[in-house]
Amino acid sequence: MKPHALCMPIPVQGHINPMLKLAKILHSKGFLITFVNPEFNHQRLLRAHGSEAHAIEENFLVPFKSLITKVSASHSPVTCIVADVLMGVTHAAASELGIPEILLWTSGAGSLLCFDQYPYLLEKGLMPLKDSSYLVNGYLDTVLDFILPLHGIRLKDIPPFIRYINPGDEYMVQFFCSQVERAKSDSVSAIIFNTFDEFDCDILDTLSSKFPPCYGIGPLHLLENKIVDKTLASFKSNLWKEDTECVKWLDSKDSSSVVYVNFGSITVMTSQQLVEFGWGLAKSNYSFLWIIRPDLVIGESAVLPPELLAEINGRGLLASWCPQIQVLNHPSIGGFLTHSGWNSTIESISNGVPMICWPFFGDQQPNCWLGCNKWGISMEIDNNVKSDEDLLNRKVNVVLFSVWVAVFVFTDV
Repeated sequence: MKPHALCMPIPVQGHINPMLKLAKILHSKGFLITFVNPEFNHQRLLRAHGSEAHAIEENFLVPFKSLITKVSASHSPVTCIVADVLMGVTHAAASELGIPEILLWTSGAGSLLCFDQYPYLLEKGLMPLKDSSYLVNGYLDTVLDFILPLHGIRLKDIPPFIRYINPGDEYMVQFFCSQVERAKSDSVSAIIFNTFDEFDCDILDTLSSKFPPCYGIGPLHLLENKIVDKTLASFKSNLWKEDTECVKWLDSKDSSSVVYVNFGSITVMTSQQLVEFGWGLAKSNYSFLWIIRPDLVIGESAVLPPELLAEINGRGLLASWCPQIQVLNHPSIGGFLTHSGWNSTIESISNGVPMICWPFFGDQQPNCWLGCNKWGISMEIDNNVKSDEDLLNRKVNVVLFSVWVAVFVFTDV
């Protein structure tokens, strides 16, 4: 009888992508797969590829157990659960039904070390911030010497949920603390990461001393590329419809001459920041492909001023979404202006593309710090981006054409 894995991601784009890749890889190795997708996201996937705030902790367990029972009865028994670390509610179902559970951490491995330090930061009074002045008075530059092996990481590089000032904002800190603690349960067989030992061995070793055995099994997109079954390989997870015309545009550009700009599926910015990024890219004098989601700007439409559009005419291509892995693998791409989400980071590393990082939240801050300070493949841009003051145009030049940047190209797994 074939092993049957039930895969349960957090219903967010950046978590669905690696989980679906893992599911496809397992299926190609002989597993039966049940991929659990909320109805809302299922409809989005249909709109993107087909014919056309979650109350998980409170409402998920009963229907999840019912689903396992139904799937096991109608197909074959579920022999393991592969769940996102942040779907800690699956632990109760796995324990109650006696099913082995493996967890997938979809973010950067270093960020899990940071989340694990939340209780210590609170205990020592390093967080939360005393008031909003601590956001700008230099306090966040405090260097931490106790998160090994992240030597030199600063408070500002820790996932920022813990910076909360208002007591009502404590929920996310409590949520992450509880999920991390549940990941240490004896009922968890292992935690797997979308990375690889040669790259993250010291972090994975440290995590294995605190958690169940931790393994790097990625980069998942490179393993996915080895799938021979064309039908299986064709399954996509993007919740946004991809604009493939941009690839044809890239075909017309010289090697390493284009900056790719994408801030992911959740990051938002002000209209002023959008304009500052636009002028910074325009002043670089290089071609760029910029992904601008309809909801990228907070509370407004993402619209660039006419004079900026005139300045970049013929040199900048704007699209609402794109096949990112295909774009990053394109020979014309010379640099990546990114929010430093882990999917974007590992995909950029795998294609040898250096990065300019503008982290927004979650694991993006530690990913950015690691890229700039440990791996030497990134440059950070100030949060309050200014096209002149932060010299984005100069950083574009450095990333595209300077030899200081150390890039890693992995052609096999």
